Amino acid sequence: MHTDTLTALSEALAAKKVSAVELTETFLDRIARCNSELNAFVTVAADSALDDAKRADERIANGSATPLTGIPIAHKDIFCTEGLKTSCSSRMLDNFIAPYDATAVAKLRDAGVVLLGKTNMDEFAMGSSNETSYYGPVRNPWDTTKVPGGSSGGSAAAVAAGLCCAATGTDTGGSIRQPAALTGLTGIKPTYGRVSRYGMIAFASSLDQAGTLTRCAADAAAMLTVMAGFDPRDSTSLADPVPNYSACLETPWNAIRIGVPENFFDDGLDADVAAAVRDGLAVFEKLGATIKSIRLEHIGLSVPVYYVVAPAEASSNLSRYDGVRFGHRAENVDDLLDLYKRSRGEGFGAEVKRRILTGTYVLSTGYYDAYYLQAQKARQLIANDFKEAFTDVDLVVGPTTPTPAFGIGQKVDDPIQMYLNDIYTIGANLAGLPAMSIPCGLVDGLPVGLQLVAPHLSEERLLKAAHYFQLETDWHRQVPSDFA
Repeated sequence: MHTDTLTALSEALAAKKVSAVELTETFLDRIARCNSELNAFVTVAADSALDDAKRADERIANGSATPLTGIPIAHKDIFCTEGLKTSCSSRMLDNFIAPYDATAVAKLRDAGVVLLGKTNMDEFAMGSSNETSYYGPVRNPWDTTKVPGGSSGGSAAAVAAGLCCAATGTDTGGSIRQPAALTGLTGIKPTYGRVSRYGMIAFASSLDQAGTLTRCAADAAAMLTVMAGFDPRDSTSLADPVPNYSACLETPWNAIRIGVPENFFDDGLDADVAAAVRDGLAVFEKLGATIKSIRLEHIGLSVPVYYVVAPAEASSNLSRYDGVRFGHRAENVDDLLDLYKRSRGEGFGAEVKRRILTGTYVLSTGYYDAYYLQAQKARQLIANDFKEAFTDVDLVVGPTTPTPAFGIGQKVDDPIQMYLNDIYTIGANLAGLPAMSIPCGLVDGLPVGLQLVAPHLSEERLLKAAHYFQLETDWHRQVPSDFA
């Protein structure tokens, strides 16, 4: 059962071929046996998960179940979950018990999901390999010497290894899509504002977006149908009505126009990854899609723009962690200033400190105009490139990552090389566009991801294209042999 899709397990629960309690026990047993090797979970909520499962079985019995009732999932440890630790994988929040549920958590809870626990992540979502966590790195189930990607690496590893059915993630510059690509999953980042950010601990507020990591597009559609929607507690939440994404997959396929950015296929892209992406594009051609070469003129600026804008917003957001109100507090301090300095110095890891310092610098007097303001102008140019492209094409498709998963420790001492792992994904965040990664091949036994980007509020277009691609291929059905 642990390798079945969410939709298959939902059907089995509805037909009473398995109970929610039995399903939950299966996944809890796998977590107990496998998590020490992967380090995917930082909190396992076994007792409350079984309580959730009992309630789910009652809903199934009385006919009040939803398609997600009884489905065992995990939340990235950046979402507040009432009564459970929410740490952002940081020493700063190692003792923080959330007093309320994030909106996305509450919606899924209301739908009847079973919460197995909270997954490991890069500290405060700052990283591309899940190596910056206070609790240690997550390992890729396809090869435990490799990274699973970040920052949602714990969620990705948990789903890929069959420790949960599906998981939430967050994507600020590729943090859902990149780990999805490196672990052979389907990962979707919706339009900015489509899913509420309330209760999702902030990194970079104009970029952060909640999404899902699942085995296939049909599973993602089921999750997103529940999670999306307006939230008056989030000022950036969109009021547009949410379609039933699962129902959208059942409508007939219409041939689409696909734009392939020629500047993605440069010397930085691994040749075998490029070949797998080309094979993926050929599948869309077989389905009747028209493939067209396009050029996103300013996409090359996305990494430097991101690493000005995101640290600037992080510097502001993380100023609240001062050792006074909640979180880590230094002991035996001399005065209030010493409390601030030592609490933050002890509570934050090296990458978080690096980004706070960078962000404070670019926002400082004399440098704001030279760096932050210029980055915002370049950000608009990148958004305009996508807008222009979508006048001629329906989707922009290309590689998700430049290489397959790399070795743990291989890039930790070279921040620039680490940042370049997100070179293809950051543009969608800067423009606020929906985007997803789907499996399209294997290179040396490691998964490769194909990235799809759509216009604003076109999640159904993404999901439908991914679904029809997956009807023609079986890459999304591949599982790591050691965790089969």
